[in-house]
Amino acid sequence: MRNVLNDDILKEGVEQLRSSFQTATPFNYMVIDNFFKKEVAEVLAREMLESTPSWHQYENAIEVKKTCNNWNEFPKQTYQVFSLLVSDPFVAFLREVTGCPELMPDVGLHGGGWHRHGRGGKLNTHLDYSIHPKIGMQRKLNLIVYMTKDWDPKWGGGLGLWSHDAENNKPQKIEKVVDSLFNRGVLFDTTQNSWHGLPDPIGCPEGKFRSSLAVYYMIPASEGVSQRERALFAPAENQVNDPAVIELIRKRSSSSTAADVYRTK
Repeated sequence: MRNVLNDDILKEGVEQLRSSFQTATPFNYMVIDNFFKKEVAEVLAREMLESTPSWHQYENAIEVKKTCNNWNEFPKQTYQVFSLLVSDPFVAFLREVTGCPELMPDVGLHGGGWHRHGRGGKLNTHLDYSIHPKIGMQRKLNLIVYMTKDWDPKWGGGLGLWSHDAENNKPQKIEKVVDSLFNRGVLFDTTQNSWHGLPDPIGCPEGKFRSSLAVYYMIPASEGVSQRERALFAPAENQVNDPAVIELIRKRSSSSTAADVYRTK
């Protein structure tokens, strides 16, 4: 790990990292700047920018983005880094930081891998799926690392974190915006009604992309946990009374209909 991660992460100490994570609001999260060593981050950014993989494209009223989770399409450094992020030593580190001894990585990168948002890209506020549709475990943690050099927060694209409206099961109030700065990592718990997203279309220049890599981590599903296998989205403020968007969200949240409405290719 010392050849890839910034030494400061390991030097800071597990207890301090755990305290930062567990006392954060509106749900457990932490921001780690300079996540990778500088030279590693530079290569990762270049590989992502120069690659033309078989992107999965999502273009609808609630999500506009591209993703790739195919290990065979990752260049050398990217492949090595994803291998590290699902490795026993790194997962052991996350177990200590989060106090979650049952944590396991999703080595298949279901929903993870490379993510890219261009001009106009967006992702409505949402709760992630609860139960992995193939292995039956509960998603517990998201790790996202931003990979766009010289990203200007004025373009938008910051990760919003919302409090939870328990009565209506929807996001209540935005509590924090984490700007998607280069080589910034964000780790957060997805089991605490963790509404997050970037619902406002990004205003970056054409040809510029909000790029990131993501890995998710699982725990055994406890009795009574939500069986949701797909993300549950909320309409943006200008979509609240739009029946087409409400129907899209309904279909998007169901395993039987999601694939029919959210991915273009």
